[in-house]
Amino acid sequence: MRLPQWAGALAVKTALFITVMCCALAAMLGALVHVSVTHQTVGEARDLALSRLADATTAYEAGDPLHPGAGLDPPELPEPLRELAVSGQRGTMVADDRGRPTMWAAGPADGGRALAVAVDYSQQARTIDGLDRAIVWSSAPAIGATVLVGAFAVTRVTRRLHATARVARRISAGDLDARVHDRRAEDVRRPQDEVAVVAAALDSMAASLQGKLLAEQRFTADVAHELRTPLTGLHAAAELLPPGRPTELVRDRVAALRTLTEDLLEISRLDTGRERLELDSEELGALARRVVRASGTGTEVRVVRDVRVETDRRRLERVLGNLVANAHRHGRAPVVLTVDGPVVTVRDHGDGYPEYLVAHGPQRFRTEGGARGHGLGLTIALGQAEVLGARLGFANAADGGAVATLTLPQAPSAAGVLPDGAV
Repeated sequence: MRLPQWAGALAVKTALFITVMCCALAAMLGALVHVSVTHQTVGEARDLALSRLADATTAYEAGDPLHPGAGLDPPELPEPLRELAVSGQRGTMVADDRGRPTMWAAGPADGGRALAVAVDYSQQARTIDGLDRAIVWSSAPAIGATVLVGAFAVTRVTRRLHATARVARRISAGDLDARVHDRRAEDVRRPQDEVAVVAAALDSMAASLQGKLLAEQRFTADVAHELRTPLTGLHAAAELLPPGRPTELVRDRVAALRTLTEDLLEISRLDTGRERLELDSEELGALARRVVRASGTGTEVRVVRDVRVETDRRRLERVLGNLVANAHRHGRAPVVLTVDGPVVTVRDHGDGYPEYLVAHGPQRFRTEGGARGHGLGLTIALGQAEVLGARLGFANAADGGAVATLTLPQAPSAAGVLPDGAV
């Protein structure tokens, strides 16, 4: 039977610990009660047997007939007790007499014989047996009730821990609005346990992180907006410069700065999470060919299995365009764009992606090996893919080269498979 997620190792271990401790406690208390009652019962039976042995000794010495249950050297007398009496000492012993528990008391008599008295011990034995059964049968429900109460208390804690872990995973996935809102942590009048302290610390961390990220996003957007006006003027002024190498350098740097500003604005819009899709039915193979033609690169397009998808054409073209541009800028030819149903791959034959990018995804303003660019192309492609509801993964081919794989969402009722083809 599959346990719920909140019933993890901690709950199982705690329930097992409670069960073991309850069993140990029940066994110890049962043993104490058993020993105490048995000692008292045996003591009373021994006193009665010795009292009757004293009466039998008095009657034997006076020459009077012995009472029923008393006799000289009875054959049922246990041998150890007989030897004790013959040696001149008195003693008692519990033994079976014709299948019944009997308390024997024996003492010395003349002629090296033993004078013995038998007292029926059946009632006392039944009392002890009944007590043992009562201890066992009462311990079972007591242990069960204790385990249930303990498990209920523990699962309340584990549920709270699981809720805290679930919120932490949501925050790590980018949901900065996620909060635990533990009731014990929010009620300052109640004593704060460890789970409440952890939940409050996580909520505080998430709020602080959200504030810092929002401030960073606002700063990026403000800087990009403020740069657009002077860059527009700078671009117009560069167009008025006389032809020559210095003019070409100025125009190239102005164009790069304008591209960076537009990329920053696009990233700030993606960070807000307010982008809206404009869906339309698109033939994926034709869209891939348009992207390659617009890029002006020698990218090879292979359509293994064409398909029509419901997507935002502008955003999808942006994603594929950035992947193709990145492959040519940081990889080596040949660059191949392959369409296989809703899966599009862009592969180059260069040195492959850096290890950090494969493991953690693209990072802003980070490039390696002296490559040109600002490290924003793949970041924008990943952000636009998330808006499309697509998966964008990065890997390195076994025989060399970087491979970017875009998997588009495809509704079975709206998507149709088109004839195979290749360009």
